[in-house]
Amino acid sequence: MSENAKKEILAGLDRPLRIGTRQSPLAMAQAEMTANALLSTHGWRPEQVELVPMIASGDKILDRALADVGGKALWTKELDHALGNGEIDCAVHSMKDVETIRPEAFILAAMLERADIHDRLIGAESIDALAESAIVGTASPRRKAQLLRQRPDLDIRLIRGNVQTRLQKIADGDYDATLLAAAGLNRLDMEDVGSEISDEIMLPAPAQGAVGIETRSDDRHVRQLMRAISSAKTFRAVIAERLFLKQLTADCHSPVAALATIDGAKAYLRAEILLPDGSEFVSGSSDFDIGDVSAPVILADKLLGQASAELQAIFGK
Repeated sequence: MSENAKKEILAGLDRPLRIGTRQSPLAMAQAEMTANALLSTHGWRPEQVELVPMIASGDKILDRALADVGGKALWTKELDHALGNGEIDCAVHSMKDVETIRPEAFILAAMLERADIHDRLIGAESIDALAESAIVGTASPRRKAQLLRQRPDLDIRLIRGNVQTRLQKIADGDYDATLLAAAGLNRLDMEDVGSEISDEIMLPAPAQGAVGIETRSDDRHVRQLMRAISSAKTFRAVIAERLFLKQLTADCHSPVAALATIDGAKAYLRAEILLPDGSEFVSGSSDFDIGDVSAPVILADKLLGQASAELQAIFGK
């Protein structure tokens, strides 16, 4: 059998491989990254993949914090429905927006190589450079808590919408500043927008900068196709961060940060939990072998054990 024939069978040329995605510009860019990785790795032609964009519930609700109306599931519900019904073959997600407990019918089959994990500040060169009582827009409890820990005078207000919408609100003067993920800005060719905040100052959200691809658990063919484009280092780091997050029983109201780095067979996980107003935080770290799934759990329990009753209550403990 020729190589071309093998590639056609591999791709299932009776129809294109259907990649589900939210239809925001950033989500579409991430889906295109996934498609390009498949085309390059498997030697496919462009018509052998198809992007299937859809509007997520989280894209429709712009006047409230998502934590108050359904949490992270609002980013995945429509994609889950399409994947479960066979309307798409895989779904592309920003991993920081994916719940730690997922339906058994789906499996995380791959993660693309992780991008920049930092936050960027738009509206000032640094947090210290923000004017007194500056209005800073964010929808993230983590960012709010980390900002208030350093600058209790800041006026933190809810901001919603996609990247372009939020930047326009800064330009219009509705807010003095906002924080956005560097990875998202870079994927939208906005590398020069904002000032990078060191992860020593603002540790990122668990899985920030990572793009994951889910498939149906029983679809071995598509799982194998996705495995070929997966970054093992990113996968291991993000899984460690998500195990930490899962043990906390954190929800969208819970200010939590975590970052794992992989060096050979070793992992290093840094993490912190905070009160929403930043008045209390507990941080810690752990070194462990990459196959040790208990270490992130132990670190979560350790931080909770050092926290006040008020902080423990934020995490349902």
